[in-house]
Amino acid sequence: MAIAIVARLLQKGQKGSHCSHLRCYATASSIPSITRRLNKPIDFSTSPLLHHSSTTWANTPGLPTNSPSTRLNLFQSVNAGLRTALSSDSKVLCFGEDVGFGGVFRCTVDLMSEFGSDRVFNTPITEQGIVGAAIGMAAEGMKPVVEIQFADYVFPAFDQIVNEAAKFRYREGETGANLRGMVVRMPCGGVGHGALYHTQSPESLFCHVPGFKIVVPRSPSQAKGLLLASILESKDPVIFMEPKILYRAAVEEVPSDYYTLPLSSAEVLKPGKDLTIISYGRPLYTCMAAIEAAEKDFGGISVELIDLRTIFPWDRQTVLESVKKTGRAIVVHESMVNFGVGAEIAATIQKGAFLHLKAPVERVAGWTTHTGLAYEKFIFPDVASKLFLFFNSTIALMV
Repeated sequence: MAIAIVARLLQKGQKGSHCSHLRCYATASSIPSITRRLNKPIDFSTSPLLHHSSTTWANTPGLPTNSPSTRLNLFQSVNAGLRTALSSDSKVLCFGEDVGFGGVFRCTVDLMSEFGSDRVFNTPITEQGIVGAAIGMAAEGMKPVVEIQFADYVFPAFDQIVNEAAKFRYREGETGANLRGMVVRMPCGGVGHGALYHTQSPESLFCHVPGFKIVVPRSPSQAKGLLLASILESKDPVIFMEPKILYRAAVEEVPSDYYTLPLSSAEVLKPGKDLTIISYGRPLYTCMAAIEAAEKDFGGISVELIDLRTIFPWDRQTVLESVKKTGRAIVVHESMVNFGVGAEIAATIQKGAFLHLKAPVERVAGWTTHTGLAYEKFIFPDVASKLFLFFNSTIALMV
């Protein structure tokens, strides 16, 4: 996310601005008022997107403000959510490859010893079999929560997900049968060294097919509430995608009490009046870093940040209301830009808020390429280098 490009969007028509006569790249040393400080590692310990104290829970609708809390990272919060679900409903099951000892990322640690091997158990290495078994169990009234070890490994189960699970409720019609409680969990996204088979974010592939909800939490408190809603409240099966770089990086105060957060409801994380940025998962922290830098360097601008949370079915109303107010929009996601979530959102904004737009809707996302080990940091969106390439085509409209 480039501060310079955010500034370009926001300073249309402002005479005397820093960018009025310069090619305003983020690294331009000819802008004396900007100190180079972009693309620094995100300091999660100070990020305003995390609840470093329970006193800020009131800012997030759905969090129980009077609950005791525990300081948890994201994988611990997922573990807490699974434990709560297993305790709340005897029909909840948890299984997948290596979940018995906690899984690769320790999200299921100690659950087998607490709830027994009939409810928490290991499976063979067969993603198609794991999801197929979950479909059968859910059809018979159980609530299976299955883990795919990495999102990159979900593709053998694609047929079961798309042709069976996604169509089940539609096919059953007036019988009322559904796969309520079935959740497919999977770690997704880059970590800096994942290379070809441990960096993928395949959410757009699933968003094409109705019948599943696709959820991506941004933080520990969100993960617990959204996971419990997915298991215990959704009438449709859920694909629950956990940004694995956040498993240990994102730490915050999480309510200890039972609570759920609404599915298919976006959250306005930061109000603004000049530009709307829409994102989900890990890139939200990059967006916030860019917003903070832009608002500091270019006084008077105000950027709104929206977390989709559920990316299918997504909250069109919240996004359209925001863009109608600000007149400008950027959609940011880590997965490849081609045929991605950003394309659907941009098309919806184009149709639903066209007369309110003051500039073209921009998409900032991963490059359309496989992720080579040495090039991961160049492929995914960052603060300094990813937005300005999309702005050359819009500069003429801003003068």
